[in-house]
Amino acid sequence: MMKEMGLNFRFIDASKEFYDALKGVEDPEKKRKIIGEKFICIFEKVAKKEKIEYLVQGTIAPDWIESGDELRDTIKSHHNVGGLPETMHLKLVEPLRDLYKDEVRKVARALGLEVSEKQPFPGPGLAVRIIGEASPERTEIVREACNIVEKEIENAVEKKLMEKPWQYFAVLIPIKTVGVHGDKRAYGYTIAIRAVQSVDAMTCKYSDIPHTVLDTISTKITNALGDKINRIVYDVTNKPPGTVEWE
Repeated sequence: MMKEMGLNFRFIDASKEFYDALKGVEDPEKKRKIIGEKFICIFEKVAKKEKIEYLVQGTIAPDWIESGDELRDTIKSHHNVGGLPETMHLKLVEPLRDLYKDEVRKVARALGLEVSEKQPFPGPGLAVRIIGEASPERTEIVREACNIVEKEIENAVEKKLMEKPWQYFAVLIPIKTVGVHGDKRAYGYTIAIRAVQSVDAMTCKYSDIPHTVLDTISTKITNALGDKINRIVYDVTNKPPGTVEWE
């Protein structure tokens, strides 16, 4: 997409910096704020070299509403709102700030962007799909689980077995339970499958996934990650009382 738009972009691998900053951190509020601050620190280093003045963010209405202020309770501090350091030197530009996700899609469609129908992905990345500390090992587990969930649900949608969810992914729960893997005792983590229907992200309802699809997802995750995962659950919580992502 960026190539088609003729943008001057680059990838920066700052994974070690993020993992070092998140080491031992379990509280989701702290995780989001650390990630937000680290984002800006890395951006500003590059911006200084390239003489860049502005930081353009995709902040939308639910981000600052849920981040709270003097009048609103903080549901969760989004990394691009509550995680911004007070000492930031870049000038902030947020063209989508007052739009909800359904309105953002309308803008994307009007601009002819292929990503207009793509499911949302959390700004802090997979760190908020790992309950507790986001280590490299746990990230690899949830990345593989998310990949299986996405592929199997999209396959089921293509076969017209179910309606396409608005957002669908896996969450790593660092609670270990006893199981059996290859006729041997297993002691692994739990994966929660999350799929929801929504319009504006302010409310959502869990998706009605056929048991055959859940069975396939469960089997594939445990086959691929059997030495690390031995239990799969499906999240049937709406928003409210839950949120779309778990952290």
